[in-house]
Amino acid sequence: MIRQFELVERVKSYDHDADEDAINRAYVFATKYHGSQKRASGDPYFSHPVEVAGILTDLKLDHNSIITALLHDVVEDTEASLETVEKAFGTHIARLVDGVTKLTRLELQSEESKYAENFRKLVLAMSDDIRVLLVKLADRLHNMQTLKYIKKEEKRRRIARETMDIYAPLAERIGMHRFKDQLEDLSFAELNPEARESIVKRLEFLKGEDEDNLAKKIIDELNRVIKAQGIEGEVFGRLKAPYSIWKKMQRKAVTFEQLSDIMAFRLIVKDMANCYQALGVIHGSYPVVPGRFKDYISTPKPNGYKSIHTCVIGPEKHKIEVQIRTAEMHDIAEMGVAAHWSYKQGGEHMEGRQYRWLRELLDILDHASNPEEFLEHTKMEMFQDQVFCFTPKGALLSLPSGSTPIDFAYAVHTEVGNTCVGAKVNGRMVPFRSILHNGDQVQILTSKNQSPSPDWEKFVVSGKAKACIRRYIRLQERDQYSSLGHQMVQKIFRQEGYEFTEKGIEGILGKFHMDQAEDLYVSVGQGHHTAREVLVAVYPGARVLPKSPSPGTQRKKQKSSGAKDNALPIKGLIPGMAVHYARCCHPLPGDRIVGIVTTGKGVTIHTIDCDNLVNYQDTPERWIDVSWDSMEVEGPQHTGRLKLIVANEPGCLGNLSVVIGKNQGNISNLKIVHRSMDFFEMRIDVEVTDVKHLADITAALRAMSVVNSVERARN
Repeated sequence: MIRQFELVERVKSYDHDADEDAINRAYVFATKYHGSQKRASGDPYFSHPVEVAGILTDLKLDHNSIITALLHDVVEDTEASLETVEKAFGTHIARLVDGVTKLTRLELQSEESKYAENFRKLVLAMSDDIRVLLVKLADRLHNMQTLKYIKKEEKRRRIARETMDIYAPLAERIGMHRFKDQLEDLSFAELNPEARESIVKRLEFLKGEDEDNLAKKIIDELNRVIKAQGIEGEVFGRLKAPYSIWKKMQRKAVTFEQLSDIMAFRLIVKDMANCYQALGVIHGSYPVVPGRFKDYISTPKPNGYKSIHTCVIGPEKHKIEVQIRTAEMHDIAEMGVAAHWSYKQGGEHMEGRQYRWLRELLDILDHASNPEEFLEHTKMEMFQDQVFCFTPKGALLSLPSGSTPIDFAYAVHTEVGNTCVGAKVNGRMVPFRSILHNGDQVQILTSKNQSPSPDWEKFVVSGKAKACIRRYIRLQERDQYSSLGHQMVQKIFRQEGYEFTEKGIEGILGKFHMDQAEDLYVSVGQGHHTAREVLVAVYPGARVLPKSPSPGTQRKKQKSSGAKDNALPIKGLIPGMAVHYARCCHPLPGDRIVGIVTTGKGVTIHTIDCDNLVNYQDTPERWIDVSWDSMEVEGPQHTGRLKLIVANEPGCLGNLSVVIGKNQGNISNLKIVHRSMDFFEMRIDVEVTDVKHLADITAALRAMSVVNSVERARN
C-alpha cells in the first residue's frame, strides 16, 4: 500500500501547486472512517482508495481528483455523511465524491434495476465533471485487479460482465485505451478463461519462434527508410491485447494463424506535417493493402483520437499495420482526456459538457422511460463502430455504423428527427432505410406536419433515435387511447340514457385504483376496462347487457336512420396506434364497418360482413359502432386487396401496373398464389383513398384483355 508521504510526493512531482495539506487530511480522514474494515482479500479496506489514488497519479491528475479517490467510498461504506465531507473539504470535493458514490442504498426491485439506475446517475454526475468518470474507472480497475479474491463465481462474473458492457466502452469513449485494454483483459480472464489462456499461449509460442527477432527486423528497416528521407521519428511495435485479438477472430471468423496484425507498429514523428510525409515514404516503399487506410487526423474519432492507419506488405514480406502520429497524439490515444488535463490549461477543469457523445447520452436519458431502457440504448450507443457523415454546411457528425438518414436527423437535433419527411444523400433522394457510409453528405428535409412513424424504430440503430421515437410514440399512443376511451364512455352513457359528467367519473376513480380521469379513459381505450364497467360504477342500476350482436343484425342496424348518430366519432385517431385496420378484410372508407375492442390494442376496424366477426359473438361488450363519416380520410392511404386471375402472357404484370398507376393507385404488395401454363392467380394490395377508388381500379382491370377475373379479396 502506498504510504501517505509517498502519495503526496507523487502528486507534487507533476503538480507543484497541489494542496499538500488537503491530501494529507483526506488520507487521515479516510483511514479514520474505514477503520478496521477488511476487503475480500483480507487487506485493510483503506488500501483500496489509496490504490485508486495511486492509479490516478500515474495519469497525473489534479489534487482534487486524488482527494476524491481517497474519499470515494467513505459516504457509502462508513458512518461519514456527505455533509461531513463537505464541512471538512468544501462543496467542490463533496460534489465529486457524491458523483462517484455507487449509490447501492437505493431500494430497487432487482439487481438489474439497481445496475441500470446507478449507471444513469453516473452519467448525470459525469456530465457535470468528467473527473467523476476518471475516478470511477480507476475504482473499477482496482476492483478488477483484485476480483480473484471474491469467492462467489456468480458475483465475479456479474462484475466482469458489467465491466465489459459499461466501463470498458466508457474508457474507450474518453480515449483511455490503456484503461480499456486492462479492463477488457481482466474481464476476459473471468468470463472466458480458456479462450484467453489459449491466446496467451499462442503469443508465447510466437515469441519462441523468433517473433521478437522478426519484429526487431521490421522496426529497424522502417526506421532506416524513414530516416533516409530526413524525417525525425521512431518506430516501435506492440502486441495487441488478448481480448482485442479474440474479438477480431470472432468478428472476421478467422483462426489465430490467419490474423496478420497481431502486432501494431507505431511511428512517432515531430509534427502533423511529418505524419503525412512519413505516410508518403511508407506508401512509396511498400505495396499498400487496399481498403485498410484511415485518416483519423483530418477526421478525429469522437473521443479526440488522432492517427493515420495504413496497412502495407512491409519488410520480410509481412503484412503489417502502421500507425503514424505525433507524441501528443500518442499521449491522447493512450490516456485520452487525462493527457490534456486541467493543470496544463491554466487550472480550468474540464467539464463533461465538452463531449458530444456525453450530451447524446443525456438526450437519451431525457427520452428513456425507465433506467433499463436507458441502459439498453447507451450500451448500444457505446459499442457501435463509427461512421462519419457531413451536413450540407460541412459540419462532421459521427454515428454508429449501420446508421440511416433518420439516425442522422436525430443526431442533428431531436426536432429535426421528429419532423423528417425525406433525405438526400450526396444530392440524391434516398429511402429512410438506406445505410450511410463514411464521407456521405446528408441533407434532411422536414415538415412541421410530419411526426415519427412507429416503423422507424425497426431500422434505426443509434440510441438517441430509438429513445426519441419510443418516447414520441409512447406519448402519442396515450393521447390516442385517452381520446378513444373518453368517447367510448360518453357514447355508452348517451346510448343508455344516462347523464355523463366529469364529476361523476372523478367520483369512481377509487374503484379502479386510479388517480386521474385520463388514466381511466386510457384503460378503456386500451381495452383493459369496458365503457359499460364505467357506466355501472357511476350508476349501479345500469346492469342490463345488450344482446349478443351478429354481423346480420349489425348490417340491419347500420341501415337504420339512427345508425350514424350512434356511431362512435373517432376522428383524429392515428391508424396503427389506438385504431387498427383488420388485415383479414382490409376495410376502406365507404365500407360498412364495426369496431372490436382488443385488449391492449384499442379498436380494430372490420367490415360488417367479415367472417371473423363470428369469433366475437360471445363478447358483446367489445362491439362498438363506428362510422367512416366521422373519421379522417386525409393522411395515410388505405390498403385494398384484390384477387385476380390473369393470362400467362409476356408483359402481363407490366400492363397491370400501368393500369393501376394510371388510376392513381399504388401497389404495396403482390403475391402469386397459384400458377399454371395458362393462368396466374394472384393477390395485389393497392393503396387507395376509399372503396369507390378501389372500385374504379377494379373496373379498369376488368376491361383488360389479359384479365380473366378480378374481385375484392376478403378474409
